[in-house]
Formats: sequence, structure tokens, C-alpha cells
Amino acid sequence: MKVAVLHGKVIEGAGEDEQDVFIQAAAVSRSLCDLGYKTVTLPLSLNIADAMANLRSLQPDFVFNLVEAIEGRGNMIHFSPIMLDAMNIPYTGAQTEAMFLTSSKIAAKKILKTHGIATPDWLSSDGLWPAGLAGARYIVKSAWEHASIGLDDDFVFSSGDVTMLRQKIAALQRRLGGACFAEVFIEGRELNVALLAGNQGAELLPPAEILFTEYPPDKLNVLCYRSKWVEDSFEYEHTPRTFDFPEDDASLLKHVQDTAGRCWDIFNLRGYARVDFRVDNTGKPWVLEVNANPCLSPDGGFIAAAKQSGIDYNGVIERIVKDIPPHK
Repeated sequence: MKVAVLHGKVIEGAGEDEQDVFIQAAAVSRSLCDLGYKTVTLPLSLNIADAMANLRSLQPDFVFNLVEAIEGRGNMIHFSPIMLDAMNIPYTGAQTEAMFLTSSKIAAKKILKTHGIATPDWLSSDGLWPAGLAGARYIVKSAWEHASIGLDDDFVFSSGDVTMLRQKIAALQRRLGGACFAEVFIEGRELNVALLAGNQGAELLPPAEILFTEYPPDKLNVLCYRSKWVEDSFEYEHTPRTFDFPEDDASLLKHVQDTAGRCWDIFNLRGYARVDFRVDNTGKPWVLEVNANPCLSPDGGFIAAAKQSGIDYNGVIERIVKDIPPHK
């Protein structure tokens, strides 16, 4: 069988987060070859017509979809499943609706609220949701971009009223170059739960915690861009991942795993996903984000969680492929 490994075109000067897709594409291609498939790697540019022509020429049996952004535009992440649906080509991972709804952070938060899942209150260009905000600090985030794009310590701030919040959003939006929103900042721990398709639905992989080691008292515990991507930075070196938890975290871990499983069902996810949490000082977990296509680099967090369950890289890829829904 022939497989097209599709990733977003990376423009010159792109950051480490976008360039990482080359590592993912190479690793996925090697794994698919190990599993007996023939692979061709294709970049998806803003010229969608060219991509469609290439796919028609190739005629793959399915596409392994690694598109996270197209030429630096994270808000176009759902263009790949839309295109593949239009061409009636089966593909891995979240389907069009799920990809759009989870990648639009505001849309995802509204859906989470509707289903009674705790997510921090926020302010965006379309107004407050719910009717009021309650928090001592706020954090400004991109409405579409993942990988902590642009996130830094100065994106967390205190504000006394909505007018100040709107001014801060506008100022930081110019820096990020795209839509933003302000979210109540949850002081506390950073956890995530990875999910992988299995024979009986989604398998919940062992929860992970990101530790903030040797952070000075005046430095916020924020998983910023540097902590994820800049290997020689203080943040990268002092935010290790751990799967070891004390016994008294048992109820918390069950809570976050149950919530992650609900997110999988609510958004009708496929293949693989990750749900990110902050746990406040009372022990309450809050969902920050539902990531429908987390990084599949061999040294990334998702693969680390799979290894904790005894699943090797080829096993992960095989299970993602098996969860491709049938196309007519």
C-alpha cells in the first residue's frame, strides 16, 4: 500500500516548532516502511491546487496527516482534512470538524464549558465567556497557534478591569500577529494526558507532569516557547517531564484521565490526542487545551507516554493507522 506523509510547508526562517515537522515526517515514514508501506512525503503549501494535483498523481491508499500549520499559519490546520475529504482520500487522526473545533481554542473552550468540563474563564474579541472573569492574573494566548507560540513571562499579568484586559490583548496581538484571548491564569501544576486509539476505543496513557525545577521565586511557572523548543535555554533545561507521582495523587490522576477520555468522546477524536491541564492550589484540574495532533517526534512527550505503557514507536503508528475511518 502507498502512503502520502503530508506536512505543512515550512517557510524560510521558521521557528524550531515548525521545523520539527521534518523530524516527525522522517520518523513516521521510517515506521510506515517498517510496517510494510511505501511512503512519499509531500509538503502542503498555500497552493492547494498543486497539492491536490500531486495527490491525484500519486493516488495514495491513505494519507498520514502531520499538518500543523501551512506556511506558518496555524489557523489553516484544518485545510488538509477539508482537502482530503473533498478528494475522498482516507487520512489519519482527527477529521475535519474535530480538527477545526480543537484548534480554535475559543471554540474548544465553549464546548468544554457546555459539557461541564472546567476550563479557565477568558476574554476575547467576541466578548466575555461566561458573563464575568474571576482571577488575580491573566495570560494572553494565541487563539489558534499551538506549541506555546510567542508565549513568554510578560504574557502573564494582573489587571483590574476589562478595559485594561482589552488593551493588553491588543498590544500582545500585534506581537503575535494573529487573534488572541486573555485567560485566567491558573497558579499550580502542569499535567497532560496522552490518548491513543485501541481496540476498545481510546487508551489513556500514563499522565505526565512538567516540573519547574530551580525556578527563582520571581519567575512564573509557565510552559513557554523556550521551555519546549530552545534547547540551550534555562527554561528548556529546567522543565523536565515525569511520570512518577506520589500515592496521594491517585484521585487527581483518575480525574484528569477521566476528563481526557471525555474530551476524546466530546470532540470525536481519532488516532491520537493529548489534553493539557493546570491543577490549581486546591487540587482542581482545569483543561487548557485539547490537542488533536500532538507532536510525534521520537523524543517528544507523546511517544514518551506510549513507552511508559510498553508501546514502541511502530506500535503507535500502527494503531493510528488502524483508526482511520472508512471513506466512501
